Amino acid sequence: MSDATDQPPNTTASVSTDQGPSLVVRAVYFLLIGWWASGIWLGVAWLLNVTIVLMPVGIKMINYVPKVVSLKDRTIEMESHTDADGDVTVTQRSKPQHSLLVRGVYVLLVGWWASGIWLSVAWLASVSLVGLPVAIWMYGRLPYVVSLYRY
Repeated sequence: MSDATDQPPNTTASVSTDQGPSLVVRAVYFLLIGWWASGIWLGVAWLLNVTIVLMPVGIKMINYVPKVVSLKDRTIEMESHTDADGDVTVTQRSKPQHSLLVRGVYVLLVGWWASGIWLSVAWLASVSLVGLPVAIWMYGRLPYVVSLYRY
């Protein structure tokens, strides 16, 4: 008997997972906590990014901005591959990155000040219902603005 999830040999499938609270819970959280907590979180993260020593902590905080704003988890893209023997290999898909040297120079010359402007505009947009979709889009791209890191 064949299962609907069976795949023929030598196939590749992509799966995107986003497991988190419902949209209603996230909206209530945003209205009660997310909008003001994200302002504090972003301010602290940006100040940490300005220091060289604490920059890794600041960048880690920036990666958690969607969670602080609305309890949204990052979407993880997985890829599964079934070979001729029926063995399944599952890997997390990642996007190509710039070299660490290029990213480091970018942070020092552009990322630190551009991210300050970017996160300020994003936070201001997030306090209005009209600007909220733009803010969510901007928060998702904040790691790239800071350090050219692609999610």
